[in-house]
Amino acid sequence: MRADARRNYEQLVEQAKVAFAEHGVDAPLDAIARRAGVTSGTLYRHFPTRLDLVEAVLADRTADLVGLGHHLLTAADPVEALTTWLRAALTHGLTYRGLSATMLNLTLDRRHDPVSPWHAALFDVCAALLARAADAGAITAGATATDVLKMISAIAWATQDSPDSTTQADRLLTLFLTGLRHNARGQSGVRR
Repeated sequence: MRADARRNYEQLVEQAKVAFAEHGVDAPLDAIARRAGVTSGTLYRHFPTRLDLVEAVLADRTADLVGLGHHLLTAADPVEALTTWLRAALTHGLTYRGLSATMLNLTLDRRHDPVSPWHAALFDVCAALLARAADAGAITAGATATDVLKMISAIAWATQDSPDSTTQADRLLTLFLTGLRHNARGQSGVRR
């Protein structure tokens, strides 16, 4: 990428971070382009879809979340590892207003998923953490990575506009985890 194109790309990502923080991930793309000092055409050359821009804004956080999951795969307690990762995923989902709805739409039907590398990596690490916990007999084997990521997105969506969103989200996550543990005895394996 040429220096001016790289500068435009970086400025668009930085201005999108500001706009998403102020207005959520549905912030007008034309306004982001204006804030970055470029035309809408320049924005769309770098980011053909809104999701492409969202992915660029979240790249570092998503990589950290995937890295945390890989690290937790070696933790002694598979349930604690899964819980820690799901809390981090929920925090990630609460990053920007509207992000959880975007993520939920992506997880509703993976056959129509754009299958970006970061999205696939989130599913893979979630599936591996679930499998460890199920193999230990600590959670129900019927839960899939798609199920769990839908629930995380739904919890983030349901609590994102609450003044105490983090507290409410953690409470709902605890209830969800209790459900995963219910009737776990005698089951093994996790579908994806």
